[in-house]
Formats: sequence, C-alpha cells, structure tokens
Amino acid sequence: TVKKRQPEKHDNYTRYQYAVFDFSDVTTSGVYQLRYGETTTAPFSIDASVLDNAWHPTLDHYFPVQMDHMLINEAYRVWHGASHLDDALQAPVNHTHFDLYAQGPTTDTPYEPGEHIPGLNVGGWYDAGDYDIRTQTQYHTITSLVQTWEEFGLTRDTTLVDYERKYVDIHVPDGKPDLLQQIEHGSLALLAQYKAVGHAIPGIIVPDLSQYTHLGDGLTMTDNLIYDADMSDTESDGTRSGVFDDRWAFTSKSTPLNYGSMAALAAASRAMADYNPALAAECRDTAIAAWQEEASHAPDMFKVGNTTGGGLEEEKLKAAVELLITTGDKKYQRAVKDLLPYIEGEFSRAAVIAIRALPHMDKAYAQRIRRAAQKYKPALEAATSKNPFGVTITEYGWAGNGTVLQMAITQYYLHTAFPDLFDAELIYRSLDYLYGTHPDSDISFVSNVGTVSKKVAYGMNRADYSFISGAIVPGVLILKPDLPENKENWPFLWGENEYVINVGGLYLFTVNAALALA
Repeated sequence: TVKKRQPEKHDNYTRYQYAVFDFSDVTTSGVYQLRYGETTTAPFSIDASVLDNAWHPTLDHYFPVQMDHMLINEAYRVWHGASHLDDALQAPVNHTHFDLYAQGPTTDTPYEPGEHIPGLNVGGWYDAGDYDIRTQTQYHTITSLVQTWEEFGLTRDTTLVDYERKYVDIHVPDGKPDLLQQIEHGSLALLAQYKAVGHAIPGIIVPDLSQYTHLGDGLTMTDNLIYDADMSDTESDGTRSGVFDDRWAFTSKSTPLNYGSMAALAAASRAMADYNPALAAECRDTAIAAWQEEASHAPDMFKVGNTTGGGLEEEKLKAAVELLITTGDKKYQRAVKDLLPYIEGEFSRAAVIAIRALPHMDKAYAQRIRRAAQKYKPALEAATSKNPFGVTITEYGWAGNGTVLQMAITQYYLHTAFPDLFDAELIYRSLDYLYGTHPDSDISFVSNVGTVSKKVAYGMNRADYSFISGAIVPGVLILKPDLPENKENWPFLWGENEYVINVGGLYLFTVNAALALA
C-alpha cells in the first residue's frame, strides 16, 4: 500500500454521493490500483509520459478509417472499399429528408432534381457512425486539424495515402505528415462543392432509409455506378447503371454554411502551403472569392437542423479571422472589429477565434477581448463547479464529451493569451474526465486509450459490437430526472456511443495542448 486515507465526502451529484481521494502527491513512476472496500480498479500508470502516445490511435487509425471515396487497408484487413464513387444526384426540391437534411424550393445549382452532379466523389470523411458527408462537421474538423498543426506541428507519419489509386494503407509511412494528409482530404471535399455548384452545400446522404441503416462496408451502400434513368435496374455498362441508389446532394444555399466552409479552406491553405502549394492556393482563392460573393447580396438563411451552419455572426467571424490570418487584408480586420459586439455577447463560443485574431488586430481590440475574458471567468468557474468532476456535463439528448473537449481548447487559448487570469487545469481535468473520472463508470471514452476503454460503440462496425481505435464516444447522458448512463454493452444508442469525426479533431488538439503545457 502506497497511500491510505479516508476519502473526503463531496456534494451529491445527480442521485449519487461522491467522495474524493487525492493521491496527486504520488509521483513515482509505476503501475498502481485503487481499492475502496471490496472494489479494486484495473491497474493504471503514473508516469510523466502517459499522454505521449494517447493521441496516436486517433490520427493513425480513426481518421483513416473514416476517409470516404478511398479503399482503406490495414495489413490483411480491408476496412472498406472506395465508397460512393457515384456521388451524387441533385436532391429534389421542397423535400424534408432524414438525419436533418432538407432541400428548399430551388436547387440553387445548374442541375435538375435527380441529375448527376459531377465532381463530388472526392475527399471527405464519413460523418460519424453513419456515412454521410455533412459539410458542417467537415469544416469543423478541418479547422481543428489546422489549429493542431499550427500550434503543435505534428509530423507523425504512419499512413500511406495514394489518390491516384484511391488507396490508403494504415501503418505504412509514406514520408508525409499524416495530419496534413487529413487536412488535404477534408479540403478536397469542400473544394469539390465550390467547383461543382459554386458554394458550400449542406451535404451528401443516401436517398433511402434502407440504405441509411446499412452496417458494414460503405462500398456496398451503392453500386458505385452513376445512375442513368434511361437504363433498367438490371442494366449497366461498367460506368453507369439503372440502379437508383446514388447518394443525393442537398444544395440549398446557406450563408452561414458558406462562411464556415470558406473559413476552413482559408485555414487549410496555410497548413498546406509547403505540403501541396497548388491545392493551398486553390483553397485560399476559393475562400477569398466566396467572401466577395457573399458580400454582394443579402444573406441566404436557409436553416435546417445542424446541416446548414451555425449562427450568421458566429460563422462570419470565423471566416473573417481565418482570411485575415491568411491574407493580412485590412477588410477582414474591419469585419472582425464590426463583430466585436457579438464576440463580447457570446464570448464562450467566440473566445478561441477571437484570441487567434489578436496578433493581427490593434491594441483597442486586445483590450476589449481581455475585458470580455475577465467577464467570462466567473461564469466559467460557476459552470465547472456544478459536479465533482470540474467540467461542464451537459444534459441534452446527445452526451457532452464534445463540449468538454471544446471547453478545454478554449481554456488553452485563454491561458496562453491571459496566463494571469486563467490556469491550465481545466485541460487536464477534461482529459481525466474522458479517461474515466466521470459518472456511471470509470471506463475511458476513447477507444483503445486508457486502462479500460470503450470497446462496444456506435461506429460503422457496430453490428459486430466492436470499436474503432482512437475514436471518442459522446459519453454520459443524464437521463431525466437524475440518472447518468453510458451503455457499455449496447452500441446502438447514438447519443451515448456514436463516434463523430469532429470530436476526433478536438481530442487531437486537447492531448497535445496538455503535453505542450506540462
């Protein structure tokens, strides 16, 4: 026994009573267990290097597995074939679809409903445990990956990506930083939308529920042949077929969505400047042109669920800051200044992007951001003191690990900008929470990372009651009125157990932030 003491009772949370055992003074490297009464934890490490490799499975494994339009190989296993090469048909107008997709009264493209839109069969990740290309998730992911690159410069290389062969090989280095390859893959999907129809689109998803519930290899969702209405459903010529299974592109214009996409492209252009200069220039020029186009008319405010972008000011701020950092053009600086009232009113949401703009703005802007940060601090402290875990646990229908990670990232930027106001502890508490210091159990919510990790989750292989290494589940739901729950033996509850690609990006950043500040 290394340390023994009576745990200190903490305030009750939900229906349970909690106690705290502080063993932070145990710093000798080794493998330990905790024992309380008849309960003994699994062995865990105490060591200065415990986080060093904690992000590797996410970048090495989860991100490659989620790559659409590519065959993903791992040693003797093929995770999935080069899927959805028949993307995509123009969605019908005045149509409400499943999974929060809808098409407005016009297509907002040169294409008729049911007509093939060429060029959309490149790049992008499966959104989550399902297979759609949800633009809002794509650009959030790209932005997180770019921030990770610019803050921490991760050059790890364990994955081969070959676009000519549409082939990815996990655990096979190709001399290129994997992080940049993932930024490239996401950017290709966003660029494809601008090339095809001139603006960002809500996304691409299968037309029929019988396809949407598909489990397994994404290659088999469609026949990978472009639909031809003049052919019978048993006819094909090797390129086209009469099988009406191609995914639909939902294309209604949304100014917030367009801003979100141009922000990601502007950011990606910086990350890829030396890695792929031609693609970087195309990303930059597309973002600049999209900003100019949006400035020429009133905002398009088509809004459906989480497929059409966030708030108008929120997304415009992202675009203005990323374009300012990329180009240095004063017009973007003016746009950021004009959005200061929004920043001050929604500081918890705007803090990261507002702080990233600081080196490119004037002293008056910096003073207002500092005052906003000072005003935010008591609200942050109140929000993170409502439970024994020191993080914000949301109580919506989708569990809150994404919020935990986003707040950790916000804390990183607040701490680096204003170290006299904010410490780094929330970053470490957030990772503690993910790795097991949370309600309901002590399981790690990062599959294949941690002492006992999530091994039954809502990924594309959920029919096998299995997992994808490095992926993160939403976590603990608070069932009304007061029951924390995360099912470990039932993967089909998406609000508790569905992997989503943007959370992988948040996790990569957070672990490396913790390492950088250690």
